[in-house]
Amino acid sequence: MHLKIAIIFNQPSSDHYDEIGEFKAIASVLEEVKPVHRALSELGYSVFKTPLRPPLELAEEKLRALEADLVFNLFEGFEGRPETEAIVADMLSGLGIPFTGNPPSTLSLALNKAKAKAVLEVGGIRTPRYQALSPENLQPFHLDFPCIVKPLGEDASHGLSEESVVENFDQLTRQVNKMSQHFRGDVLVEEFLQGREFNCTVLGNKEPIALPVAEMVYYLPPELPKLLTFAAKWYEETLYYKGTKATCPAEIGERERDLISQTALFAFKLLECRGYARVDMRLDDEGMPNVLEVNPNPDISPGYGAARQAKAAGLTYNQFIEKIVMFALEDHTYNQVEDFV
Repeated sequence: MHLKIAIIFNQPSSDHYDEIGEFKAIASVLEEVKPVHRALSELGYSVFKTPLRPPLELAEEKLRALEADLVFNLFEGFEGRPETEAIVADMLSGLGIPFTGNPPSTLSLALNKAKAKAVLEVGGIRTPRYQALSPENLQPFHLDFPCIVKPLGEDASHGLSEESVVENFDQLTRQVNKMSQHFRGDVLVEEFLQGREFNCTVLGNKEPIALPVAEMVYYLPPELPKLLTFAAKWYEETLYYKGTKATCPAEIGERERDLISQTALFAFKLLECRGYARVDMRLDDEGMPNVLEVNPNPDISPGYGAARQAKAAGLTYNQFIEKIVMFALEDHTYNQVEDFV
C-alpha cells in the first residue's frame, strides 16, 4: 500500500522544564522520530516529518496544509501545556485525517490521572487509593502513609524523585507545595504500593491483544524508595538509572501473567483506547494488580517499553510500526462507517 505519511511531533523548545532540570524528556521525542521514520521508509511508505511549534493556531495551519494520507502521531503536547496533546489530535479528527494512536477523548482523560482512576474504579479495576490535592486544599486528608505525590497531568516521570514518597503530613505538605509550584496545578496523592511493578502494552482496536508483560526490577539501596523516577529514565550517572532494569517477559507464573494481561486489556477498553497504549501496575498486599496509570502515548523507540514487548511477542520493529499504521487505518474506516450509519 503506497501511502504518504506525515510524522508529527513537538519541536523541543526551552521553557519551565529547563528551570526544573527535566528538559531531557522533552528532547527525547527527536530520538523517537528517527527510528519511526526509518521503519516507515523501509516499509515502502512516502514519509516526511512535520514538527509542530506553538501557538496552536500555527500548528493547525500546518496540519491543514498537510498533503498526507495518514498522520503518524508522536505529538506529546507543547512544553508546559500538556493538554495540547489532545487538542492537536482533535484538530486531526476535525480535518478527517486518519492518525495513529488514541483519540482526543482518551488522551484528555488519561492526562488527568484522578479522572482516569475514577473511571477505572467505576469499572471495577483496582487502583491505589488517591486524592487530588492543592496547597490550599490539603484537608481533609484521608489516605494512609506512605504516599506518593505526583503531578496531576504529566507523564515521562516528570516530577518523580526519591522525595516523591512521603511518610508524614509535613513531608506531604512540602512535596505538594513543590509539585504544585513546578507544574502549575493540582497534584495527585496516592497510597504507595510497595509490591512488584509491571507494565503491559496493548495493541488493537475492537479486539485488542496484550503483549508480553514487563517488570520494572529495582536494585537500589534500602533507603531509596522503589519507583521509576525521572532520573531512572534520563540520567545515566544516577543510582536510580543504574539500579532500575526492565525485564521482558517478566519472570512470573501463569496466574499472575493472566491477571496482569486481563487487567491491562480491561483498562484499555474502559478508557476507550485505540491503536496502542501501555498500562502500568503494581501488586498490592493480596498479590492483585492495581493500575497506576494508563499511558495512551507511550515511547515506541526500539529497545524500550512498548517496542521491547512487541519484540518479545515475536514482532520485528518494522512489523510493530506497520501494525500501528494498520490499526489507524482500520479505526478511521470504522469511524467513517459509524458516521454514515
